[in-house]
Amino acid sequence: GINAEYGSASPRRKELLQQIGLKVEIIPSKFEENLKKSSFTRPAEYAIATAKGKASEVWGENKDAVVIGADTVVVIDDKILEKPSDEECARAMLSELSGRVHHVITGVCICCHDNKHTFYVETEVKFSELSKDLIDWYISTGESFDKAGGYGIQARGAVLVEKISGCYFNVVGLPVHKLNTELHKLLVN
Repeated sequence: GINAEYGSASPRRKELLQQIGLKVEIIPSKFEENLKKSSFTRPAEYAIATAKGKASEVWGENKDAVVIGADTVVVIDDKILEKPSDEECARAMLSELSGRVHHVITGVCICCHDNKHTFYVETEVKFSELSKDLIDWYISTGESFDKAGGYGIQARGAVLVEKISGCYFNVVGLPVHKLNTELHKLLVN
């Protein structure tokens, strides 16, 4: 298997990396996730730049390692939704997503062999119409607060989602198929 270091503290991403057979050491990145969104022409560029910042910061201390960084954003009407800061923000996000299609974009950066390789994956998600009671219940579970767009598809947030088109694991936070393909291109071939 491939040994990798991952520049994030996300337990969901760690599980997904282990699920595809990677031996992973988690090294949380100290990269400040405060890039100016308006300086990017597309949301995918923002996600990639943030992933690159996370991975580069960890790789700088571990040049012999394979380092993976990722950043997931939710996009609706060309607006990037990250993690809600409080209940009011979570309620506004979920209300905005209600009954509509949005996009989940994960930017990924793999640092190895003196190179930084980046890519992104985009998945389309359609929410059902969410009642005020359903939104209030979901916020009360506490799941909203550490997830882009204020929901997690892999847990109770599954009840909010009517359908998806694209990679499910991308919505969880890491496009494992594409990551596995890119790692093999870089490290095996």
